[in-house]
Amino acid sequence: MENQAIYPSLKGRTVLLTGGASGIGAEIVRGFARQGARVGFVDFDIKGGAAMADETGATHVAADLRDISALKDAFARLIADLGAPKVLVNNAARDDRHDWQDVDEAYYDERIATNLRHMFFATQACAPAMIEAGQPASIINMGSNSWWEAVGGMPVYTSAKAGVHGMTRSFARDLGAHRIRVNTVVPGWIMTERQKTLWATPEALEAQRQNQCQPVLIEPYEVANMVLFLASDDASACTGQNFFVENGSV
Repeated sequence: MENQAIYPSLKGRTVLLTGGASGIGAEIVRGFARQGARVGFVDFDIKGGAAMADETGATHVAADLRDISALKDAFARLIADLGAPKVLVNNAARDDRHDWQDVDEAYYDERIATNLRHMFFATQACAPAMIEAGQPASIINMGSNSWWEAVGGMPVYTSAKAGVHGMTRSFARDLGAHRIRVNTVVPGWIMTERQKTLWATPEALEAQRQNQCQPVLIEPYEVANMVLFLASDDASACTGQNFFVENGSV
């Protein structure tokens, strides 16, 4: 089962996102492509990005989002090619596990750059074109329920993801006068290939089912479905909020 909803307001719109070559990001690219949007994404995975571009017709620009100059250049290229974005999805992240006692300054800074900093600068790169276009627009930031649940074993990641929510609230206020909505999507444990390969043991999956109100594992397309809704005109009064896709996980 994949996306079933059709959002006419998304057809022909320029949608830009980060991290579209795999996982949740790939499903977001597919979802917008099925809606008839013009999709561009930034991802440093050259091979995966090219494959996704071939599959969906999306435009891929390879860049390391930790390099802010490269990030700005990538978004400038996409805007020049596809036009002012009506939708920005700040999706890219990496939930590597780490022990708090082993974290040094360099690792801390790199994790923040990977999971939070690029979202701010992607918004900074895209919002002026949204404002100049003079039309309602939507920015969607990808959070995580890991810090809501007080998950251990990755404290820099959870710190960064907690910061996403504060950033969303502030940008919702700063950009709201321009009719730019800013929201956070909060996934639970999503069954991407990365999760299945690294951490989805039978014991861990059973524990997750027990933690959720619905004992059903969550697929990437279910997160993409929420992103599509928030990008559409159907969500025109939704801004500054958190939208959970986690089956009531506690």
